[in-house]
Amino acid sequence: MALPDSQPAARPPDRMDDAPARKRPKPGERRVQILQALASMLQQPGVERITTAALAARLDVSEAALYRHFASKAQMFEGLIDFIEQTVFALVNQIAQQDNITGAGSGRPPGARQAARVLAMVIQFAEKNPGMARVMVGDALVYENERLQQRMNHFFDKIEASLRQCLRVGAATVDSDTPTVDAQVQASVLTAFLVGRLQRFARSGFKRQPSEHLEASLDRLLG
Repeated sequence: MALPDSQPAARPPDRMDDAPARKRPKPGERRVQILQALASMLQQPGVERITTAALAARLDVSEAALYRHFASKAQMFEGLIDFIEQTVFALVNQIAQQDNITGAGSGRPPGARQAARVLAMVIQFAEKNPGMARVMVGDALVYENERLQQRMNHFFDKIEASLRQCLRVGAATVDSDTPTVDAQVQASVLTAFLVGRLQRFARSGFKRQPSEHLEASLDRLLG
């Protein structure tokens, strides 16, 4: 079939220089693309272990190209954990600062209000980032380096410490005889609740939302 006169046939380039060059990623951009692809693959329900071969195929690059940016797959997971820690604890600090400035919120006591906001923030983060939720609860780390799981254990220890600090201040304001002990117990219970919600979310194939009946649950836990 002849092409219309108004649309002449494309002419092959006379020289290789005329061919469109493949755009090279900016410095650091490829690392971000690799981590985004890994997080996206973790969002697929039923995926047990992601190989570097599968990740390279997803990005349409060679495995060698991955290792130019990360020394190992464990280092890729560490990149995801870095993102989780930096994002979540920056928001924890924001919540503390906002509550100290405004003092406004629900009818809960100040410490309980702040703890509830921290829990809701972590749950919302996981809900919006299902792949990260699998990393947080360790499902994605089962076959990986043990130090990765230790880092996530430490992450929840820090969350519990943040909750304990919120609740200790709150307990002191209501003249508790044992504010430190009360805060430790309540922070432990809240952290177990948080981990349980995230595990159910990941292991249900992301069908059971961790924010389900959240406010009513927090009312029961925080009084």
